[in-house]
Amino acid sequence: MATWANLGLQDSSSPLMEQLNFFHDHTLLILTMITILVSYIMSMLMFNKFTNRYLLHGQTIEIIWTVLPAIILMFIAFPSLRLLYLMDEINTPSITLKSVGHQWYWSYEYSDFLNLEFDSYMVPTNELETNGFRLLDVDNRVVLPMNNQIRILVTATDVLHSWTVPSLGVKVDATPGRLNQLNFLINRPGLFFGQCSEICGANHSFMPIVIE
Repeated sequence: MATWANLGLQDSSSPLMEQLNFFHDHTLLILTMITILVSYIMSMLMFNKFTNRYLLHGQTIEIIWTVLPAIILMFIAFPSLRLLYLMDEINTPSITLKSVGHQWYWSYEYSDFLNLEFDSYMVPTNELETNGFRLLDVDNRVVLPMNNQIRILVTATDVLHSWTVPSLGVKVDATPGRLNQLNFLINRPGLFFGQCSEICGANHSFMPIVIE
């Protein structure tokens, strides 16, 4: 979960989030290099007094500053596309969880079992235990196995919601009348917290997700 002064992404708890973390660092490095280069060139322009009376055109330099950014963009685009396809990959799931967004709580169904469904509400602050997390804890947690492929089906009954667990790299829109599917694998035990990430009305901030 996010903690105080945590500026980066949350620690990954799934292979997918690990790859997203790597991609984030990779892109950030490229952006840092571009920023430093452009800043250096601009400062040189401002502080140097060099002039060239015979410079009428610079065909070579124009080719370089057109082709070079295109090559740099390819270094960002290819890993990004690879990740997009990885996120869409549906392996053989061991268990299926169906999550339905309501105003303003989540309800869950374990589709592989008969009559196993429950609602998950946020625990109000005045009912919270000493070790509970304010605005993040729920009365009924989702319990999922570790090191197993899990399929989640997400939908909503009223307005748009978004089922999001940052440390698993999972974010699915819950759309009324539509079933969205996603696959993930949890590679370490723990409690994983998330929240609805689509503005869905007055109590949008008060419909958290907890996976155990």
